Amino acid sequence: MSATAAARLRVVGRTDDGDPDTAVAAALWTVVTEPGDAVAGHLVAALGAVDALRLVTRGDDALRIADACRARVPVADEDHRELVQALVAALARWAPRLRHLDPDRVLDAAAAVGARLLVPGDRDWPERLADLGPHAPLALWVRSTAPPASWWASAPSLAVVGSRAETPYGAETAADLASAAADAGVLVVSGGAHGIDAVAHRVALAAGTPTVAVLAGGVDQLYPAANVELLHRVMRRGAVVAEAPPGVRPTRWRFLQRNRLIAALADAVVVVEAGARSGALNTAHHAAQLGRPVLAVPGPLTSPSSVGCHRLVSSGRATLLTAPADAVRAVSGPDADGGPLRIRSAQDDPELLRVLDALSRRAGLSVDEVARRSGLGTAATEDALALAELEGRAERHRTGWRLVP
Repeated sequence: MSATAAARLRVVGRTDDGDPDTAVAAALWTVVTEPGDAVAGHLVAALGAVDALRLVTRGDDALRIADACRARVPVADEDHRELVQALVAALARWAPRLRHLDPDRVLDAAAAVGARLLVPGDRDWPERLADLGPHAPLALWVRSTAPPASWWASAPSLAVVGSRAETPYGAETAADLASAAADAGVLVVSGGAHGIDAVAHRVALAAGTPTVAVLAGGVDQLYPAANVELLHRVMRRGAVVAEAPPGVRPTRWRFLQRNRLIAALADAVVVVEAGARSGALNTAHHAAQLGRPVLAVPGPLTSPSSVGCHRLVSSGRATLLTAPADAVRAVSGPDADGGPLRIRSAQDDPELLRVLDALSRRAGLSVDEVARRSGLGTAATEDALALAELEGRAERHRTGWRLVP
């Protein structure tokens, strides 16, 4: 490991966590492989990140690498032959990236956006990910200014996913679910996308509870562009997480692989709205494979946005959700509070009331101006504005924020 790489490890939050060589190797594995690469997962599990990377970078052939794995973890001859065949294909697809590996480059890119590197074995590593077996991530890149213990380590968690083109009914239901989770002390996990994802994150933030957004590209590739402001707010209260290293753009394949992380990070998954080909159904599939409870929200029979939810229930792959309390119980157990749950309103949220008082029905105001008038900090103002928007009491106009006429 170069001295520069060692310095970069400190910048990406690794001051006393584990072996630095292992951390650098794990970071480089995220560069070499696409998310969910089971061959890489098998190699790292058998040999460790450092030795596995050393063998593939020095040009060892598939048989020699498979023999090294069998020397550490004995397997049957048939399994050994299958690994050799899988390695032949893997080495071919990894080769273009192996030729250009540069630890300083990836760690520099992470440091430039304040990202932290987490690897298995770290005290803040989410142990739930082990359920993915060889498809588990080899490292995670995290952007957060919140203490890890407040959003990550052992808190119960609920994934709220659904359509990017949400209906008013879907948005209201997602808001109720996120609010119920917040009231129960449950972490809200979603994908940071338009629609249901964004509603879940906004309401969790407005309720003052941490939330995690799992991205399909690198943590420097905040996507979609319309949610950049929201994702920065997520970083302040929770975390933006990615398996792909900085610089990697989201693609359809990476979105599908990202969904397995959402499922694995959650104790239960709720699909709020999903069309016949929605990516949320892919998340539900991963959750079912992992043994996570899957719940689906029913909708109007005539709504294309609910077709996927209805199919999940009718096929027995999901439980019908009848109230937000169902989701809380799926995460927290049968003794969880099943009473009425609602989003906070101006009557019980003084910060929301102060923001509403600061707004006008005529002139649009910037977030900074609303913060100045209300006497609140920028983050608190943004959270209150998001809640006011969800309640239909404020809107984002081209000239700024204003009260709904």
